Amino acid sequence: MTDTPLQLFNSLTRRLETFTPVHAGEARVYSCGPTVYNYPHIGNMRAYVFADVLGRTLSYKGYKLSHVINITDVGHLTDDADAGEDKMEKMAAKEAKSIWAIAEHYTQAYWADIKALNIRQPMEWSVATKYVPAMIEFAEKIAEKHCYELESGLYFDVSTVADYGRLAGFDRAAAAASLAAKAASLAAQAAIAETPEEQARLMVAAVEAATSAHSVGRIEKVEGKRNAADFAIWRKTPTGETRQMEWDSPWGRGAPGWHLECSVMSGALLGFPFDIHTGGIDHREIHHPNEIAQNQAICCSGGLDVAENSGAKLWMHNNFLVERSGKMSKSSGEFLRLQLLIDKGYHPLAYRVMCLQAHYRGELEFSWEGLGSALTRLKRLVMAVEPLRARLNDEGGAVTEGLVPGPKFMPLLEAFDVAISEDLGTPVALTVLEQVVALKKVDLAQKLSVIARMDDVLGLKLMHLTRADLRLTPKSARITIEEIDEILAARRQARADKDFARSDALRDDLAARGVEVMDGDPLGWDWKLEG
Repeated sequence: MTDTPLQLFNSLTRRLETFTPVHAGEARVYSCGPTVYNYPHIGNMRAYVFADVLGRTLSYKGYKLSHVINITDVGHLTDDADAGEDKMEKMAAKEAKSIWAIAEHYTQAYWADIKALNIRQPMEWSVATKYVPAMIEFAEKIAEKHCYELESGLYFDVSTVADYGRLAGFDRAAAAASLAAKAASLAAQAAIAETPEEQARLMVAAVEAATSAHSVGRIEKVEGKRNAADFAIWRKTPTGETRQMEWDSPWGRGAPGWHLECSVMSGALLGFPFDIHTGGIDHREIHHPNEIAQNQAICCSGGLDVAENSGAKLWMHNNFLVERSGKMSKSSGEFLRLQLLIDKGYHPLAYRVMCLQAHYRGELEFSWEGLGSALTRLKRLVMAVEPLRARLNDEGGAVTEGLVPGPKFMPLLEAFDVAISEDLGTPVALTVLEQVVALKKVDLAQKLSVIARMDDVLGLKLMHLTRADLRLTPKSARITIEEIDEILAARRQARADKDFARSDALRDDLAARGVEVMDGDPLGWDWKLEG
């Protein structure tokens, strides 16, 4: 293991804590996965880049990693607080397909994005429908002491566990009221704004505040609930209705509540308590507090002053990806998918660089300009490392894991270790990697070994990517890469022959077909296609 202790921010205690595994030499991690009713948007995928960096860091630190990511194919309603329609049933009806076909299609789409972003495969993808019998058994064990039955299903009484909602860290009703007031104030300011630009900015901020108010204040209104925050453990199929996914249970035919799934799967695969539970910050307010309450109930544990009573020692959450046009919401119909970035000619690892440039606990604003800058940063790294690999291969050398680096590398290795050990400080770690790449007059094999070691954490595939790999043709392009190369070769010959009229004509031909020739580009990238 490396020398610097690994410090991670625990959302439950709101402080940095030194990682101390439950089981010596092991790290057991559970990440909340997607509900596979639609394509994931790039904000969703930020959570899995974060979880991947966490897993890679734990491996880098020498721990044997057991990572589980769930696939929710049943039980998640259109509102995360258990209100509205079943997301899976709704999409199946919309697309006139079986719910099983919907789950398969969108699971495969999600896995394609996982691969494109170079996110490592977990120990297991736990699929919710495979655990329904275990969910019923779990619910039976806690029902007498912690649950009550209504006409609509079995509900968890949150007053039966200590410290319910501590993870959220605030009074939900007060927070919702404050955000609603902020939204009203911003809307009023927008109405008297002096410029259209200022009005648009204020209205975007007002909508964001109103959405947040709804998010933190959303609690399902069900007649007969003992407490407003009580939540469904089992949802009965209403009389006269039939779901595509339903099972028999002691509380009637129906389906499990969304929150139940993660408690059952994490406990079954990792055991309570395990080390780390991850998810997006949106899960911190409702889903994870409900999950914790279930974990407390099944373990017969006490309050949350002892973190292990929550089911996991640490709860970690990545912040939102913000996109000002509103296209981060799947309800808009058209939203930002990773495939859209690829269709516009951006290599998917440029988005990974974009994520690494910000700390996972901070908001990250998406823009096409920002993505372009991240792609340029990736290009610089690939263009520097690719010829080094070729040289080492020509010299008959090899990158070896146990190679002892020379004195020039040691301060940089230490700086990298400190950065990544301070709550996954990827912005600094990325900069340190670039410093290693820039080193001159050092042993080539040692240099590439250090780069490989750092890239094992950051996950940019620098030991495999080539310049050609980053050449993605936008879907709208009117020309192929092969045609571009042929025209550029002809143009270079024309310039060598001092036939500048032909050179200009070839450049104009490329421009007319959406290709910008980048004469004088410091990267020497030659050209770029309009997206």
